[in-house]
Amino acid sequence: MIIQLNSDKNIQISERLDKFVSEKISSSLKRFAGKITRIEVHLSDQSAQKTGPDDILCKIEARVKDLQPVIVTGKGDSKEHALGDALVKIKAALDSATGKIIAKKNKLKARS
Repeated sequence: MIIQLNSDKNIQISERLDKFVSEKISSSLKRFAGKITRIEVHLSDQSAQKTGPDDILCKIEARVKDLQPVIVTGKGDSKEHALGDALVKIKAALDSATGKIIAKKNKLKARS
C-alpha cells in the first residue's frame, strides 16, 4: 500500500509528520492492506494560520482494487485530530464498500 501525503501552502510537511501519518494509516487500515493499492492524504489549513475550531481539514482517498476510490473528509483543531477524524470515517466507508463486494460475491456463488 502506497501512502502519499500532500498539503496546502499553509501546512509544512516535515519528516516527523510524514512518518506519523504513514504509521497511523498503516496501523489503522492494516486489515484492508491486501485490498488497498494507494492512500492519498491531503492536509489543509482552512483559516490560513489563524487559530479556530476545526480549521484543519484532512481528506483521505483510498484506491481499492475493483472499486471506485473511497474519499472522506475529517476536521480538527490540529493535524493529528483531523487525521483521526478522517481515519474513523475511512474505516467505516471501507467496511461498507468491501462488505458490499463480499455480499455480491456470495450472491453470485449461491446462484451457481
